[in-house]
Amino acid sequence: MITVDDWADAEVLWDYQHMGQAVEPCSIAIGLGSHDLGVADVAARLYLAGTVPLLVFTGATSATTRERMPRGEAEHYRQRAVALGVPPRVILVEPEARNTGENIRLSRALLEREGVDVRSALLVCKPYEERRAYATAQKLWPEVQWRCTSSTESLREYVDRVGDARLVLDMLVGAHQRVLFYPAKGFAVEQRVPEAVNASFERLCRAGFSSRLLPSAPVS
Repeated sequence: MITVDDWADAEVLWDYQHMGQAVEPCSIAIGLGSHDLGVADVAARLYLAGTVPLLVFTGATSATTRERMPRGEAEHYRQRAVALGVPPRVILVEPEARNTGENIRLSRALLEREGVDVRSALLVCKPYEERRAYATAQKLWPEVQWRCTSSTESLREYVDRVGDARLVLDMLVGAHQRVLFYPAKGFAVEQRVPEAVNASFERLCRAGFSSRLLPSAPVS
């Protein structure tokens, strides 16, 4: 059961993850693979609005997506974007990445092979992973000017669309743990985290929203 207090703490983490960066024209947009086809929807809108001239979709499959996206996350994203009116010729697919770091590294390698000059990039991700994605990209490809964006749904609207509140809250908690833990591992840049946000994270951990936590990372 998800209590009123659990929802309140989840809202705190949700709000923290949203960086509120302005969407500006960039060299490319990179859609980070996941269970959420809404990422492809946002990327398609960016292209159709003239914000970016090229889309990269990156992602293999995971335990969460293996059944619902059997052809791979990036390929399902590509199909969704084409259905929304994006020309196939402006979409690159990177089908091997299995985590955010690989999303960035393998997308970079693909773009270099294709001879694409990337000076600025829009990361498109799930709403509860903006900070994690941004911090990873800044660490692994610092030469690029990064911005991060996602859908504009509220937490409740997002949960209603995904249809699995427990999954969303577990992933939200896992994403925040990685914001805290990954800089020390060299996977991401440091970000300021208010005490109130960490307090909400710790309460959700104690309440059992722990299926996406890293087993080797301490939680106070």
